[in-house]
Amino acid sequence: MKIENFKKIKLPDKPGVYFFKQGKEILYIGKATSLKDRVKSYFSKDLIATRGPIILDMVFKADKIDWEATDSVLEALILEANLIKKCQPKYNTKEKDDKSFNYLCITKEKLPKIIIVRGRDLLQKLKNSSRFTLKGSDTNKNSLISSTNIFGPFPNNSQLKEALKIIRRIFPFLDDKSKNYLEFYRQINLVPDSADRKLYLQNIKNIKLFFEGKKKKILKNLEKEMKVYSKTREFEKAGEIKRQIFALQHINDIALLKEDRFASRNFSQVLGSPGPYPGQTIRKTSPDSAFRLEAYDIAHMGGKNMVGVMVVVEDGEVNKNEYKKFKIRTQNDANDTGALKEVLERRLAHVEWAYPNLIVVDGSTAQINFTRKALVKVGANIPIVSVIKDERHKPKGIGGDKKLGMKYEKEILLANSEAHRFAIAYHKNIRNKNFLK
Repeated sequence: MKIENFKKIKLPDKPGVYFFKQGKEILYIGKATSLKDRVKSYFSKDLIATRGPIILDMVFKADKIDWEATDSVLEALILEANLIKKCQPKYNTKEKDDKSFNYLCITKEKLPKIIIVRGRDLLQKLKNSSRFTLKGSDTNKNSLISSTNIFGPFPNNSQLKEALKIIRRIFPFLDDKSKNYLEFYRQINLVPDSADRKLYLQNIKNIKLFFEGKKKKILKNLEKEMKVYSKTREFEKAGEIKRQIFALQHINDIALLKEDRFASRNFSQVLGSPGPYPGQTIRKTSPDSAFRLEAYDIAHMGGKNMVGVMVVVEDGEVNKNEYKKFKIRTQNDANDTGALKEVLERRLAHVEWAYPNLIVVDGSTAQINFTRKALVKVGANIPIVSVIKDERHKPKGIGGDKKLGMKYEKEILLANSEAHRFAIAYHKNIRNKNFLK
């Protein structure tokens, strides 16, 4: 197709899916934040450099472009996967080996889990695991992928993960990490009340419908359920369904466009403390390195067997190889800030350890001030945030650097929760050893 032919097409500035065709044959299917801008990019002079010879060949052969607009980028992502699965366009599989595609799978369990499986691992997992159900007795690849509990292929793994984060805020579900981070997930409403199996299975049903592209059917079902709960005076459940309806009608999928994180619906931000200390220098890391958070916590019982820990979260994932333990040497009483000061000074003395992009402490202004003083002492300019707790020691806000607190809220809460768990485990271990002496 020549650019002159493309200019005659009036594509909308909306999210959706586009089709390059040769006659009736679909050559290629893609998704777009803006159909107008995305398709226009295929007619740039540097197409071979940006997309390669395969896509250049596809554009040359195409004689028609169709499209289907969607309400959101998230729905475009799902529609693209469903259409690729249905139509099997040859240039989609030529551009990327289908073994490297990703699939969303729903396990066969009492409380089903939502997991992501690589194409290269899918067949083996389906054959060897009782967690999945095969459709029919045929074991060839295409019949397995047509299972009602498997969705995809999704060409972009990071976008699929972001999509699941958005969907999980609407319909909380369990995944393979839920066992290790159950309490953390509960705090930010990423897992449902597992005691209410009926409600959980309803969430799973709605997730399946969403990945089948049936949002209107979900909304219709939710409206009916909300009326039933209202009539039976179960107002809390009716309110939760009302929230789900609103979220579906106003999908916040900016995380698919940028690296910003989806804000937790019930987490009250307490921000406004000063940011990093001005005028200091920081040891630089590679611009290609992961975004590293270090979280610190102190554990003791009445000042006895006092310990401190450092945990590391990189690009949203815990890195247990980087965890550190500290036996507190300078404090003889329940002085948490004094213990934190010791831990930070000992940690910062290790010049061979990479500096973090953000430090997370447990507490409020006092902990931030002690941390800042330790950083000033070594000439480091590292942003600080603190996780502020309520009377039940549950997170109620984030203090410190306002922008980073909002952008990395999920990672901050994960790091803080993991630091607390690690500190308690280390303290119990030391306490038990001392008891046996």
